[in-house]
Amino acid sequence: MTILGLPLSEIAALLVAVVAAGLFGGLIAGLFGVGGGTVIVPALFYAFSVLGLGGESNLHVAIGTSLMTIVATSWRSLAAHRSHGAVDEAVLKTWTPWVGLGALVGAGIAGFTSMGGLAIVYGVCLMVVAAQMGLLPERITLARDLPTGWGRRGVGTGIGLLSAMMGVGGGSFGGMLLTLCGRPIHQAVATASGFGIAIGIAATLGFAVFGWGAPGRPPLSVGYVNVPAAVLMALLTTLIAPYGARLAHRLDKRVLRRAFAVYLLVTAALVVIKAL
Repeated sequence: MTILGLPLSEIAALLVAVVAAGLFGGLIAGLFGVGGGTVIVPALFYAFSVLGLGGESNLHVAIGTSLMTIVATSWRSLAAHRSHGAVDEAVLKTWTPWVGLGALVGAGIAGFTSMGGLAIVYGVCLMVVAAQMGLLPERITLARDLPTGWGRRGVGTGIGLLSAMMGVGGGSFGGMLLTLCGRPIHQAVATASGFGIAIGIAATLGFAVFGWGAPGRPPLSVGYVNVPAAVLMALLTTLIAPYGARLAHRLDKRVLRRAFAVYLLVTAALVVIKAL
């Protein structure tokens, strides 16, 4: 029996993979306060691979699918933060165009990069995030304010580019930059959630276009974006994340940050090994 030209067994396997990845991703996202590329990408990549779905484009599809889920979650997060007046609207307005441009460029670069090459970029960037989470003090600053002019254009484009190639929203690199430039953590998280909308929209379109007709993709993928997986993942992570958040409140914050840093390092190494 087939549905949309695909064997029912392949569709069932894809659903199982997505549900498992969504449950795991939601728990980890709630526990550590993150999502996107640090959780969904490795979970989905391994789910595709273990079940024998797709092939040489699995990591690309995992990243593209993660980016699509970011649009809805970032929009919801930004609205919530705005209701509390935590968003720096001036920063959001002046930085977002460059972040979006960088995301589109990053999607283009990813589209022409091999799975092994993309895995190396993903792994190295994830290790940087892990180092920031596990080694740097929470309130360390490297500058008194954010760069302006060409500095803003270059850094903003770089944030979007790296975020697109990792399948993450604005929190990983945008939030890191804002805190390192002296912005309060709550304002940094709130404002960076707006970057995620630009990253998600621009990069999702890029991954869909640049992956059009690419071989080795899991079934029901549009370019490098698996639409059914993105919808299911968004729903599941939203439902399960609160349970992880409740568990997080019972644990020591410093221990939690270090545990997450270890998780990121292990995840980075496993993705690189699996892809190569």
